[in-house]
Amino acid sequence: MDFINFKVGQKTIALKILDILLTERFENNLTALPNNNKSFIGVKDYMGSPTPIFDLGLILNNESTHVTNASLADLLQAREKDHIEWFKQLEHSITTGEPFGLARDPHQCAFGKWYDNFKTDNEDLDSILKRFDEPHKRIHSLADTLLNLIRQGQKEEALEIFASEKRTTFTLLLRLFESAREQVVLDYKPIIIFTTKDGQNPHIGLLVDKVEDSVSVDKSDIKPLDKLTSIGFDIDPQTRNMMRGLIKMEKSHSVIIDSSAIFKPSELEEATLIE
Repeated sequence: MDFINFKVGQKTIALKILDILLTERFENNLTALPNNNKSFIGVKDYMGSPTPIFDLGLILNNESTHVTNASLADLLQAREKDHIEWFKQLEHSITTGEPFGLARDPHQCAFGKWYDNFKTDNEDLDSILKRFDEPHKRIHSLADTLLNLIRQGQKEEALEIFASEKRTTFTLLLRLFESAREQVVLDYKPIIIFTTKDGQNPHIGLLVDKVEDSVSVDKSDIKPLDKLTSIGFDIDPQTRNMMRGLIKMEKSHSVIIDSSAIFKPSELEEATLIE
């Protein structure tokens, strides 16, 4: 059996090749219609046939990948501002002798706590994040180093080191925050999958993050759905109804989706009904 794998957030889903008419880049040019289904994002013509489009991220993850990415970019922006303020406070303490009360342990600041626990399968983002480790730790270590110099009466040396680290390590840290945000935003290039039930006419369109690869598997290699709970799929019964099994991949699983079972005919009719 031949499938194509697609990425939806942190999950990988598979559709039968015979269930796919076309994939195309999502250009945010759908026709919006009033509807109560939060995953329905609009209608797009396929060969003259108005086709309802659904955000698979909302169906599987309860949140659009676009929203997830925007939240991550906002978090990185906030943590960058934290470190700008941290650096200003350290400079203030060095120049005035006032106590410095912010985190000196790189694992205890808000970014450090997030950084130590964040996981991503976005290889480019992961590569950027790994580069944070050394400069982030070095910046936090400055507090003890420079404040010790102040206590020893070596204020001029402390200010020289501070200025040097501001030009180098701190500038690098800010550039990494910028690069990470850009990667989160620019890497998201969603596509629409036009699915079919008869091999000719469009059924529904599904918004996914990107195409992963194509795979051929024997029917005997498809695992039953009772394995879902062990790989992070906490789903409701209605959503589970569209899932047909698991394909074992090198590091994880791909979940086989039956697009014809995602919605009942009455729900599709409602999605395209203009009130």
